[in-house]
Amino acid sequence: MITTETLTTYVRKALPDAAVSVTDRTGTMDHFSIRVVSDMFKGKNLLDRHRLIYDALGEPMKDGRIHALEIKAETTDGS
Repeated sequence: MITTETLTTYVRKALPDAAVSVTDRTGTMDHFSIRVVSDMFKGKNLLDRHRLIYDALGEPMKDGRIHALEIKAETTDGS
């Protein structure tokens, strides 16, 4: 099990300017929806944005603390 605060910390280590919101989708603390807003996404396509987030969350993804993850990755200007 992993907390939403811990997930936020993982993302902010990789994307220091990120505004992160995490929702536990099922109440089991292993299925999450995450929204990350960062200017580090500027000029990157959707796949590259998702890769940045998956890389940031690599440890809890590999050890099973995250079973499912829905991602929204945006820049501060909404793109």
